Amino acid sequence: MSNKKVIRTDKAPAPVGPYNQAISASGNMIFLAGQIALDPQTGEIVGASDVAQQTEQVMKNIAAVLTEAGADWSNVVKTSVFLADLGDFATVNQIYGKYFDEATAPARACVEVSRLPKDVLVEIECIAVID
Repeated sequence: MSNKKVIRTDKAPAPVGPYNQAISASGNMIFLAGQIALDPQTGEIVGASDVAQQTEQVMKNIAAVLTEAGADWSNVVKTSVFLADLGDFATVNQIYGKYFDEATAPARACVEVSRLPKDVLVEIECIAVID
């Protein structure tokens, strides 16, 4: 018997493929799918060519899924940031940093990729642990 639970909220974009917004496993681990800059109401990309606007929307989407899972930013233990252009790192990092206390920020990986879904500029996924 599996200890998995699907996490879904209409306050974040619906998945655009065969996956879920998040999965809770073993009751206290939350695995969030990568979030891109989709507006959950319209399904449209926010900030078509503006990495700052896209990053803000990504963080809003992650917050909505975390909330639905009973978690918040302080529960995040690992993030992976995917950028279409590593030259955008400083901008993304500045916005990302507003959501975490530097002393307790999660582990993170950040990589440049050749292409992201819907040709967005940034995608972020994370893992959270609820005590």
